[in-house]
Amino acid sequence: MKKGWLVGTGFIGIEHGKVLNDLDVEYLAIGRGEASANNFKNEVGKEVVTGGLDRFLDGKPEVPDFVVNGVPVDQLKNSILRLIEFGVKNILLEKPGGVNRAEIEEIATAAAKNDVTIYLGYNRRFYASVMAAEEIIQKEGGVTSFNFEFTEWAHVIGELEIPKIVKENWFLANSTHVVDMAFSLAGNWPEQMACMSTGKLDWHPKASNFSGSGRTKGGALFSYHANWDAPGRWGIEIMTKGKKLVYRPLERLKLIDKGTVREYEAEVDYSLDEKYKAGLYLQMKDFLAGKKDRFCMIDDLVNHLGVYESILSGENYHI
Repeated sequence: MKKGWLVGTGFIGIEHGKVLNDLDVEYLAIGRGEASANNFKNEVGKEVVTGGLDRFLDGKPEVPDFVVNGVPVDQLKNSILRLIEFGVKNILLEKPGGVNRAEIEEIATAAAKNDVTIYLGYNRRFYASVMAAEEIIQKEGGVTSFNFEFTEWAHVIGELEIPKIVKENWFLANSTHVVDMAFSLAGNWPEQMACMSTGKLDWHPKASNFSGSGRTKGGALFSYHANWDAPGRWGIEIMTKGKKLVYRPLERLKLIDKGTVREYEAEVDYSLDEKYKAGLYLQMKDFLAGKKDRFCMIDDLVNHLGVYESILSGENYHI
């Protein structure tokens, strides 16, 4: 049986711990403070090694078969580099791996140099609603066009007690969940894209209003919009020849048939996504089994950074 470590015992660590428990996986939970450790124990029913990752590694423990790294975004790079240096070879890393291109590329370079496999936790790829959509899209002959919205609630985020650097890179740290899900459903990433961005927020000076359109490598047309200084929510709409697939919220799939305007619920088994944080159970199963097909791997993420940077900056993109 594989043995692993779960690094980080905050909210996402708790959610991963619940999944690991029910998959009957042997693992050690590693956290920093007593408060989060006690909360983890109460929620997950497992003791935590406190004091942080560095202190734990200084004790020279046996290298595990895998590590699930769920520490806060601003701590991801340093923790992952320590794990790579220590000799860990298989890591599930909470998205987006780092706060900017420099951190992500540093991780990717270290992983390649040390023959380490890094899976990114873009868990929306593992939603039951996404898997159901993929079957429909295949039957329909593929995606012809799509649109998505990644509006963030600035009035909420601005009040969050999180590091400034995370807020300043919020598009990469959070909004890319929507972008990644949209292009994954489409089956292809952009070939070319016309981008515009304007505005700014106190905590996000790069931009607050985004719009653009383009064509994927598979030939599907797409558009996107987000206005962080106005009402809105995340959403995706996928068009095929016979159906429109609607995601608002992203966890649920609704359909509209050609020739009608009636929106109805797709027949989807949501039991796993209701019992656990959506997507985490199947994501963990594939990670532990070494299945890469559905994952965003670290090299994939590096390749996607150009798309993300164009959306954020408003500069056009083309291969």
